[in-house]
Amino acid sequence: MATSVKNIIFDLGGVLLGIDAQRSIKAFEDLGMPQLIKAGGWGYNHPVFLDMEAGKLTDDEFRNGIRQLLPKQVENDEIDAAWCAMILNYFPERIELINRLSKDYRVYLFSNTNAIHIRHFHGLFSQTFGHSLSDLFVKDYYSSEIGLRKPAIESFNYVLNDAGLKAEETLFVDDSDANVESAKKTGMSTIWLTPESDLLSFF
Repeated sequence: MATSVKNIIFDLGGVLLGIDAQRSIKAFEDLGMPQLIKAGGWGYNHPVFLDMEAGKLTDDEFRNGIRQLLPKQVENDEIDAAWCAMILNYFPERIELINRLSKDYRVYLFSNTNAIHIRHFHGLFSQTFGHSLSDLFVKDYYSSEIGLRKPAIESFNYVLNDAGLKAEETLFVDDSDANVESAKKTGMSTIWLTPESDLLSFF
């Protein structure tokens, strides 16, 4: 890793936390929503999903938006369960890597996500590791809270400015090529983590 790097910004899903979007797609199909959502870089092709991740909808507005796409009435917990079905387990060796890197670098998190998922994966982390996910980072940033989604370059500039980071001293790690390419435009160094990549080998 370049000696100029002082800060590292990690993505969450697909990097530190296992994600399988097909599980949520299948779960929504089981609720009667065939052909309305499809995987696409962890995004979805209906505005209700993107608006939720951009912080434009409350939890109930999101759930009501989902109900409008379904042929039958479903309860809140059914919608939440389908939406969270994509969230798998954390990668313990990568969590340990974060702990090690935090001794020498300022480490941050920046994830495209939403309030329902945030509660779920924070709870999962606490159950698994016995402390808060936020404890790993100087600060954790979520698209729904800052109102900006990757790969918009404005989202990266927001994080850099809010954290007081210099782009040329910062490394960004993400499993989305589009996000990595956008991050490069800010001047950050990047790692595109493909399914074949060994994250630990980069460090």
